[in-house]
Amino acid sequence: MSVTVGIDLGTTNSLIGVMEAGFPILLADENGERLTPSVVHFPAEGAAIVGRPAARMRTLDQENTIYSAKRFIGRRVGEEADDVAYRLAGEKGDPVMIRSRGANHAPEEIAAEILKKLRTDAERAMGESVTRAVITVPAYFNDAQRNATKRAGEMAGFTVERIVNEPTAAALAYGLDRLGERSKIAVFDLGGGTFDISILELSNGVFHVLSTNGNTRLGGDDIDAALIAHLAERIEHPHDAAVLARLREAAVEVKHRLSESETADIELPFVAGRSVSLTLTRAELERIAAPIVERTRAHCLRAMADAKVTPADLDEIILVGGQTRMPLVRRLVAEIFGKPANTSQNPDEAVALGAVIQAGILSGAVQNVVLLDITPLSLGIETFGGLMSVIIPRNSTIPIKRGEMFTNAVSGQRSMLVRVLQGEREMARDNWELGKFDLEFEQAPKGHARVGVQFEIDANGILRVLARDTKTGREHTVEMTSAVDVSDEAVEKMLEDSLEHAFEDMNDRAFTEAKLKADEMLPAVRIALTQAGGELSAEEKSAITARVADVEAAIATGAAQPLKKAVAALDEATQRLAAILVERAVGGR
Repeated sequence: MSVTVGIDLGTTNSLIGVMEAGFPILLADENGERLTPSVVHFPAEGAAIVGRPAARMRTLDQENTIYSAKRFIGRRVGEEADDVAYRLAGEKGDPVMIRSRGANHAPEEIAAEILKKLRTDAERAMGESVTRAVITVPAYFNDAQRNATKRAGEMAGFTVERIVNEPTAAALAYGLDRLGERSKIAVFDLGGGTFDISILELSNGVFHVLSTNGNTRLGGDDIDAALIAHLAERIEHPHDAAVLARLREAAVEVKHRLSESETADIELPFVAGRSVSLTLTRAELERIAAPIVERTRAHCLRAMADAKVTPADLDEIILVGGQTRMPLVRRLVAEIFGKPANTSQNPDEAVALGAVIQAGILSGAVQNVVLLDITPLSLGIETFGGLMSVIIPRNSTIPIKRGEMFTNAVSGQRSMLVRVLQGEREMARDNWELGKFDLEFEQAPKGHARVGVQFEIDANGILRVLARDTKTGREHTVEMTSAVDVSDEAVEKMLEDSLEHAFEDMNDRAFTEAKLKADEMLPAVRIALTQAGGELSAEEKSAITARVADVEAAIATGAAQPLKKAVAALDEATQRLAAILVERAVGGR
């Protein structure tokens, strides 16, 4: 198997790395830089420019220099505020497109350009072809955003082996998988363009996201902008784009230096016809940055509330994102969580290192570590009427164990066929059968038998299905190995089919459920009329007979809504008949 790389596809910066001799190594470009700015510039002629050279064009050619494109991946127009210097395109509800040089680009195409650059750097550094990758995404990314990220990787020539949550990758890089069971971790991620706070819990060697919160428009870029404005006032009238570009570089550099020093000098020769020399103190920078950094507090408090934890419940606080180097940020984190953060890792590189470790697990370069995996498709059983009853939904983190209680649908039934299914369709016939078996139980009236069905997937992706008759304790267990090991093509085909047939599938399910109720009501109504029809008026009996005919006619149409309406009308028409039978039962007649 070819080498698998780990990639942190960041909003502001991206990194790539690989396992070498059992250690995660981040790879540098031809200039020795490991951080690649997530910026793409489209020049008037020639191929797109990516990385540091593109970042220098942000002020000089704003409309054709694309940054923070990750914010728009998998998004639709109207879901994300337009506060970037370049233009967005598309009608409300359509996927967001980015417009440059008269052409529209999907955000994943921009991401693909960045990934191509990372792939080229990796191949140059390693001297071999690189085609397999693990890519990280924020914990709050939905299916559309994760799938769009995967497509970006494929456009860049990668086979994307896994999409991994960024806080999970960071926790892995910090070695927190070695903490005790049920340990809880806060991942405070303040990057250039976004802020995320995630609360994780370690269970059976796997990190589960308890809650996530944040702001996709809050980060170090806001501090840079405030600092640039402050410096611009001191320089006086720097309206020229070239001057602003130089001022941006100087602001970022001095911000970084003030994380280590109390003061820093800025020297800018030949600015607006003169040389500029300024001194900035850490206290001055912190006064500028404090209102911006303070905005993270509310998100942290909300994340803890959502996860139902207090600062005392948290075993570790870890920092991710270059902006967390700032002493002001670290003091605020210690204040919010009541303890200093773990700073043992480079916050710029933690997510990328975690991605590399995950890549190593997949390729076999890392041993004895639980593989973080998810169920690619839903798992369940067929229930009466040919319906699919989901027990473990798709994208559930494994290992996992879930169960449900079922009963007999027919009076006198002596066994139940447990047919194990995988897929996203509403009807059992449209999903994949993984296996089936019979469970015997004592003969019982309809609805009286109790059969528990439990699905358990272990860390190796082995599915065990157990069915037990709760009365006798009789049980049956089978193992299936194909529940997680499903090809990407098969998963995509199943998801495409589920979307394509969503309307008819929902109608089929609704009709089947309504017909099951009708099949139960019709004989019950006929028996009730025989037993107590004499106590009804001719009009009441006529109305019930008409409603019965309506139900039978609706069944023949095969349409869900008419049948549901007819069943509801029959239920309404038989209210007095049902009351008579209840009174008889209570009176002992």
